Amino acid sequence: MQAVRGPAIATAGLSIVAVLALTAGTSVVTGPGAAPLTVSRAGPEISWHPCALGPDDTEGRALDDAGVQCADVPVPLDYAKPHGRAVTVAIARSRGSDTVNRVGAMIINLGGPASPVLDSVPLARAAMGATGERFDLIGMDPRFAGRSTPVDCHWPAYWLPRSAGAGRAGFEAMVALGRDLAGRCGPTERELLRHASTANMARDMETVRIALGESKLSYLGYSQGSYLGAVYTQLFPGRAGRIVLDSAISPALSGTRVLRDAAPGRAAQLREWAGWAAGRDADYHLGTTADAVLSAVRRVYAISARRPLTVGSYAVDDTLLPALITTPLTDDTGNGELAEVVQLLVRAADGQPAEPTEEMAATLAGLVHGAGSATHTAQTAILCGDAAVSRDPEVYWRDIQRHRASSPLFEPLARTVTPCSFWPNAPVERPVQVRNGTPALIVQAEKDVNSQLPGARALHRALTGSRMIVLAGARTHGVYLFRGASCVDESVNAYLRSGRLPEADLTCAE
Repeated sequence: MQAVRGPAIATAGLSIVAVLALTAGTSVVTGPGAAPLTVSRAGPEISWHPCALGPDDTEGRALDDAGVQCADVPVPLDYAKPHGRAVTVAIARSRGSDTVNRVGAMIINLGGPASPVLDSVPLARAAMGATGERFDLIGMDPRFAGRSTPVDCHWPAYWLPRSAGAGRAGFEAMVALGRDLAGRCGPTERELLRHASTANMARDMETVRIALGESKLSYLGYSQGSYLGAVYTQLFPGRAGRIVLDSAISPALSGTRVLRDAAPGRAAQLREWAGWAAGRDADYHLGTTADAVLSAVRRVYAISARRPLTVGSYAVDDTLLPALITTPLTDDTGNGELAEVVQLLVRAADGQPAEPTEEMAATLAGLVHGAGSATHTAQTAILCGDAAVSRDPEVYWRDIQRHRASSPLFEPLARTVTPCSFWPNAPVERPVQVRNGTPALIVQAEKDVNSQLPGARALHRALTGSRMIVLAGARTHGVYLFRGASCVDESVNAYLRSGRLPEADLTCAE
């Protein structure tokens, strides 16, 4: 499978205690102050069809060629009104060939939130090998994303991972951007957006389980998908099968607040990278010590705050520059790529021609030109729908100012104001409080800068029946199947085959 790059966004839950009540015809999920939320036990009938939607649908044709089946599963837009308006979630199924040792269906989620996943099903099938053949692998595009019922506010730019910058001007630019993006969602979009949340995605998973006729549902979720899996275990504890939560996030955070604690870890790993680059000064010419390399980064950041840097056709100011650093910092295999990015920024700061790398160009296209607007709309809607935030921009400014000195590059990125402060809908329900004894296997890279180790440990504590595998010394996002770490892959596969967790937590070396 291809690793998910870029800043990981994950939502988390705070304070709703969910109860599963089984009645003659329904599973009803309720919580303090919440309306009853119903998932029909009968479930919709699935009508499988070819994945290609037309002659130009190359993604669908590739799924068909891989023997994957597709379907559109109707789910309630509002689970408090289960017989009201329905939307669809798109699923794709690759049936396992090992029918003798069949375990059941496994949903795969790549985080985001709202990352489309259908085209990754054949990749997962190939990567999981014989272990995967015991499962019917299910890709489910989250509600409002990918091939599910779409929502798109037609955004001309995007806010994540933009920074509040080095001073008040950058912050005001983010306030204006957040207000503008939220205001572009009209009445049609708003009716859908108010029902975007991780809890509703978990309810959609349960609807799919019932429709598939499975007694339990196994799950493999990365990044924000780890939180989705944890919420599923909380809402539907008796239905959780074999659960793997990779690159996990803390369930004690909610919505955009998951971003707030990322700065210290990123700053530490940037310093470690700077030492790596200093040892290769003959190649990159950024300085012979870590301090010298970090000084080069600080210099281009300061210059970008005074005047935008010209990088190809883009004007890179201090709200954009941290994203260009953060993206390649995600994985230690991208050390050289990050060095090339800093080289380009140094040239641009010195007024020399600088053409972006392919990944830089992709990052900038999403931030500046709004490439992927539909996915970005759905992603933001889930973040905003998971928990309420302050609607006073000055709250964010004061928070940034209190923390800026500890990491001038990363704290304004982590604590910036977002469109959620101007969002047309308040969250419909309170966040799900995750705490249960469902067996689950948590997998984590020790130096992940996006979903960081303290958050994974918090999830481990919340899921009291879980075990945890830590890949020591690795800075990566997405470990199982992505990293090629045999100790991790073999341990996860052993659990998926047997259903038995390791006897104790493990630390793996590459």
